[in-house]
Amino acid sequence: MENQPYSNSEKIKKVLENINHVIIGKKEVITLSLVALLARGHVLLEDVPGVGKTILVRALAKSLDCTFKRIQFTPDLLPSDVTGVSIFHPKKLEFEFRNGPIFGNIILADEINRTSPKTQSALLEGMEERSVTVDGTTMTLNHPFFVMATQNPIEYDGTYVLPEAQLDRFLFKLKMGYPEFMEEMMLLNGTSGEEKLQSLSPVLTKEELLTIQEDIKTVYIAENVKRYIITLATATRQHDHIALGVSPRGSIALMEATKAYAYISGRDYVLPDDVKYLAPYVFAHRIRLTAESNYEGITNEEVISTIIESSEIPIRKEAF
Repeated sequence: MENQPYSNSEKIKKVLENINHVIIGKKEVITLSLVALLARGHVLLEDVPGVGKTILVRALAKSLDCTFKRIQFTPDLLPSDVTGVSIFHPKKLEFEFRNGPIFGNIILADEINRTSPKTQSALLEGMEERSVTVDGTTMTLNHPFFVMATQNPIEYDGTYVLPEAQLDRFLFKLKMGYPEFMEEMMLLNGTSGEEKLQSLSPVLTKEELLTIQEDIKTVYIAENVKRYIITLATATRQHDHIALGVSPRGSIALMEATKAYAYISGRDYVLPDDVKYLAPYVFAHRIRLTAESNYEGITNEEVISTIIESSEIPIRKEAF
């Protein structure tokens, strides 16, 4: 296949430029967040407070002309605070449902591990099923629908750790990290992110975004590239340091992510290098290490990197 960028590639570049104008020095996280959205996935962002997570999500929503909703997860948050509630009107003698924040397009689920598993499930059901059940009635969520959840890696008091089955709902697990010295200097000398955010204009409409999501389904991925994905997933199920490997859902997630990444890169085909690059972000949070590995201080990311480096990459010319 010829490398012919899609007609929307310029608009995608403008979306990235829009967000990079607000967030300094986090191009990789911004690009991966857009990849997740286009692949119909969700992102778990684990990092310390004050590094720009909220502004990133708001800038993404504004650039795409999508409704932005924020849910601050606290120990006393109820499932109805997420999904919505039915209110009885005495004059009409009937119940009227009022939508919760989950009915937005782009949702910031802030500190998701601060609330109870029951409330977490209300959000996670919507992430997986694209619908929620309230009072026995199933309601379809808006399209597009994208969740970026955050959790603080250092403040574990009063938190509820997300189990593996819930972590599996997230396409990527990302970290923003602290800015570099000169990047932080630019933050101090420049206009605040909040002020820059106000100047942003939409670059894509919701309709165009949905069209791109459909176009991504047509991106070509060769059989041996699919085998490469399965090889990596299988290796996680047989590795000595891993007690629970990547499920088939994880393999599918990686394939969908690579197709979206290829599209953003202006290609209508997936390269083996796309798989190698994205695999750590898709697989690391989907495995559980053995007790011995945890005791030795081995991390999920280190194990996945070892698997990738020891696995044979398909010859590029055979990938098309």
